Amino acid sequence: MRKKTIEEYIELIYSLEKRDGHAHTGLIASEMNIKPPSVTQMLQKLKREGLVCYQSYSGATLTPKGNEMARRLMEKHRVIEEFLKMIGIEQNVAELEACQIEHHVSINTARQVERFVRYLKKKNDDEGWLDEFKKTVMI
Repeated sequence: MRKKTIEEYIELIYSLEKRDGHAHTGLIASEMNIKPPSVTQMLQKLKREGLVCYQSYSGATLTPKGNEMARRLMEKHRVIEEFLKMIGIEQNVAELEACQIEHHVSINTARQVERFVRYLKKKNDDEGWLDEFKKTVMI
């Protein structure tokens, strides 16, 4: 299984579970623009990995292990998106690109980026240089 594919399933199941209480195979297939049998196959693999509880016709929910993975993914996404917006990337672009980048950085890298973002915000509050940067490079 490709890491990115697994993570995309986990993120989608997490959001569907938050919204609907569970993630039905058909809805996952529709959201991912793939066929339900492909989703069923992946859910069975994720179940074997201990990431989801899955029963045919009942859908899937994340296990504690799956929830932890989802939490880490959301954390990486949030930090990367915040950094991209901070350097002047438009909201919609930052969101889309954070979705791509999050699958390629470790949680440790994301945490270091978060420390850097906090530092930049503090320094900007003290000296205003980030605002100056944005004025200089933003067209």
